[in-house]
Amino acid sequence: MRDIRVFLEAPLASALASARKLALPAPAAQHLLKVLRLRSGAAITIFDGKGGEYRARLELAGRGEAWVELAEHLAIERESPLRITLLQGLARGERMDWVMQKATELGVQRIAPVSTARSVVQLDAYRGDSRSAHWRAVAAAACEQCGRNTLPIIDPLLRLAAALQAVAHPTLRLVLNAESAVTLGAAVGSPMAVALPGTGEGAANRPIALLVGPEGGLDDDELALAKHSGFQGVRLGPRILRTETAGIAALAALQCLAGDLA
Repeated sequence: MRDIRVFLEAPLASALASARKLALPAPAAQHLLKVLRLRSGAAITIFDGKGGEYRARLELAGRGEAWVELAEHLAIERESPLRITLLQGLARGERMDWVMQKATELGVQRIAPVSTARSVVQLDAYRGDSRSAHWRAVAAAACEQCGRNTLPIIDPLLRLAAALQAVAHPTLRLVLNAESAVTLGAAVGSPMAVALPGTGEGAANRPIALLVGPEGGLDDDELALAKHSGFQGVRLGPRILRTETAGIAALAALQCLAGDLA
């Protein structure tokens, strides 16, 4: 039987320690009752995105309202061995949503939307905040589907220069560039065997920053800025991929090299 998972942005630990019962938000209740047609007493899984999950039982309260009664907390994680930050050039609505969804499913730890010169969509601060909230909801829904209990961090929309400066040290820095002579595999090597220089840390746990341009790619000045910030240009083979495909393909390749998708 399919595990029904529900993300609740609520203090689940304190609820478990006290009354053990939580009212479901209207959208979640409607989905469980009207779409999935669950009945009172149905077993579901609740998570708050902060790690682990809770077994719970659904209780109906009438008028389309529902509660959940929390049971034990299970320290279950399904995270990638790689700590990947995806710096994604801002793309059109559905394409950006698709990237957020699939990157979450592939275990990325952080997603940093980046506004670039060739971004077809340009957002002001207000719309940027609105889209960030929307993208977080997309990531939460993806976690419900794929079994992750820790939500990826969705950074506020930044210009490229600011996003590059925010990348932590030390980090393996890669930028997708179809004209690069270096392949992704050659740049990374075997992540399970190679240590990050200067840390002694196994590369399977190394932080990686992956920069992907928008529709039309990064321009020459942006590629030069990325190189100045320590990013190495890499290509993904003989074909030029769309922005919503390129980052996801690179993430899948990195996870394969790390053994996450083996």
